[in-house]
Formats: sequence, structure tokens, C-alpha cells
Amino acid sequence: MIVFIDDRPLRLIGLKTATRLTGSPTQPSTTDFDNTIDARLTALKGEALIGHLLILNATPVTVDKLLALLQKTKSGHLLSITLGCISKSDCEAAVKKNFKIIKAAGGVVGKDNKILMMFRRGVWDLPKGKLDGGESSREGAAREVEEETGVRVRVGERICTTWHNYALNGSRILKRTKWYHMTVVSDANMAPQAEEGIEQLAWLDSRQTQQALTNSFSSIRFVVEESQK
Repeated sequence: MIVFIDDRPLRLIGLKTATRLTGSPTQPSTTDFDNTIDARLTALKGEALIGHLLILNATPVTVDKLLALLQKTKSGHLLSITLGCISKSDCEAAVKKNFKIIKAAGGVVGKDNKILMMFRRGVWDLPKGKLDGGESSREGAAREVEEETGVRVRVGERICTTWHNYALNGSRILKRTKWYHMTVVSDANMAPQAEEGIEQLAWLDSRQTQQALTNSFSSIRFVVEESQK
């Protein structure tokens, strides 16, 4: 599970995976982290929230402490957190219980080796939106893409699932978004949905996409990277 808390990635992995962080070609090394903490031995404090942080032997209590700390501590130098959880499922449940969950879906739409991106509220984004009642993620993803861009699509394989937080009317929201590969059925009516604050739509090649992603969200960069695997 990867959760983007205030646009910073929080990765939850199992303890077996965490203990294999030895620098092999397929696993990151603990030297890839700026700070490593064993939650059994060291109290988590604000000064630890710098760079790329690895927390080993994490429990639901660790999760609660971390989320509370992130709420009240300025952590401008924090880049990412990886939690090596004693029970990954318990830690995931601990994250979710701190928020109201909203389900959404979206897609990476491809055409002629380009992907469809949109410029909204000052940043580049991918089309996505909340699911309607009783709607499947695949149905919602196709509907949201057409509503936001006017492009009719065929939904392919799922890319990944992201979670990101925000505040709404005093509530702490965690949005779960399922992302899909998509191909174009018709873009004859392509137009930005102005009422959703979308100013521009663009088919971007690989170089243009990478440039656009420098002015985007960490979660969107993650989705694009996963779509290219």
C-alpha cells in the first residue's frame, strides 16, 4: 500500500520485505534512506521527519503516532516514509481508520505513443473522479474520463491503486483511486470540463510528459511511472 500524505509517499511493506533491504538489484538498500528507526527501540519524534525515512517494526500504534506527528509538525524536509510493518494488514487498517474513505477511479489514456493530461488549478493532472453509488471502478473511470475530457475510452488493465489525503469541511479524507490503462474510442468531442476547473487538455509524448510531471502531484508521477512498466 502506498499513501500520499500531503503529497509525500508513505509506503507500507511487510517486515520480511523490510528486512531484505540489503542493496540487491531488486531491493533498495538501507543506505537509500537518510534515517532508519526501529520503532521498538526509538520513540518517533518530529526531528526524525527528514529526507527518506525508514521505520522498522511498525505497529498500528506506530501508525497512529506517525499520523498525529505529521499533522502537528512542520516537515518541509521530509521526502518519503517507508514503514516495515510487523503486520502489514493491521498497519493498513490503522491508516484507514484515521480518515473517511472516498472511492474514485481514473485512467492513463494512450494514443499514438502519447498520453492525455489536463491542466487544472495550476498543475498537470490525469482524469479521475469519485464513483457514483453502485458504480464499479472500471465504469466510473470511463465515465469520469469522458466527463472531464470529452474523450470516449475503452478500459484496459488496472495499473495500480493510490491513496491520498485532503481536508473537506473539517473532515480528514483519504481518497482511494484505482487507475487503468485506457485506449481511445473517439476524441472527436475532446474538450476540457470548465466547471471542474480544467483549463487545458493535451496529448503529450514521453519528453513532454516528463516535463509536465515536474509541475504535478507525487501520486500522479507515481501512476505514470507505474503505467510504463
